Amino acid sequence: MSPLHVTRTLPEDATDAALRADVRDGLTADPKTLPPKWFYDARGSDLFERITELPEYYPTRAEREILVARAGEIAAASGARTLVELGSGSSEKTRHLIDALTSLAAYVPVDVSESALTQAGRALIAERAGLEVHALIADFTAPLALPGTPGPRLVAFLGGTIGNLLPAERAEFLALVRSQLAPGDGLLLGTDLVKDERVLVRAYDDAAGVTAAFNKNVLAVVNRELGADFEPDAFDHVALWDPDREWIEMRLRSRTAQTVKVPALDLAVDFAAGEELRTEVSAKFRRDGVTAELAAAGLELTHWWTDAEDRFALSLSVLR
Repeated sequence: MSPLHVTRTLPEDATDAALRADVRDGLTADPKTLPPKWFYDARGSDLFERITELPEYYPTRAEREILVARAGEIAAASGARTLVELGSGSSEKTRHLIDALTSLAAYVPVDVSESALTQAGRALIAERAGLEVHALIADFTAPLALPGTPGPRLVAFLGGTIGNLLPAERAEFLALVRSQLAPGDGLLLGTDLVKDERVLVRAYDDAAGVTAAFNKNVLAVVNRELGADFEPDAFDHVALWDPDREWIEMRLRSRTAQTVKVPALDLAVDFAAGEELRTEVSAKFRRDGVTAELAAAGLELTHWWTDAEDRFALSLSVLR
């Protein structure tokens, strides 16, 4: 059985430092914001898994449909011998791709969660003899020191997560990915597509209220980690479509005028009645826009696959 290699490039205290910086910067900004990555403690991750199973939330099912139907085509087009997955989590969605990549020699999952990486890595090694797994505990939005594995490499960034980045952040991220590639390497990118506003809003404001609980979980994380006194029930979940920017925004709207204290930051934050705290942007894409953003980063889009209803796309781009 091949060994599991685990490398940590993320300092032990990096998460706490990043949370402190994001909360201080976000709650003193106008308008107030908090980044969506802070949804995902253990409870938040469980809530998101429940979201992916809701009838209103189509992206996970649509992307899985493409992977199941097109994994062989993706594998043939990429010819990858190394698969690098950014934000890999449980690596569950990439199993179809790993199975299809018959020449795959190495899998490099990248995530901030050591437990998720080691659990997924051990399972893959047990299932596929000879596969080298090099797990990186790292922030994939920062430069990565990838292991010396055989090319060509395929970097996978799935789930539509790129939509959580603002346009300037996307450009910076794609340039960073480009810097990790050699000629012939590729990027497999998952993007949620522009569609009817009602479908989009329902996906982020489900009837069962699971997304509302997920949204408010960011307040529970700040309370627990920084001693804040947010009262989640004092905020309403809001999901709206911005047709000009073509993105969904999730917000928390203060029901009353209130002051929230964050003792770890020696911070008191005033909210007016009706004031909104933005917690997530989820951009939706069109093929022309994806092509242009990839081209600006020096990548050429060569393949485009969608689900049967054209809700979601996986694109393959290469460095020439």
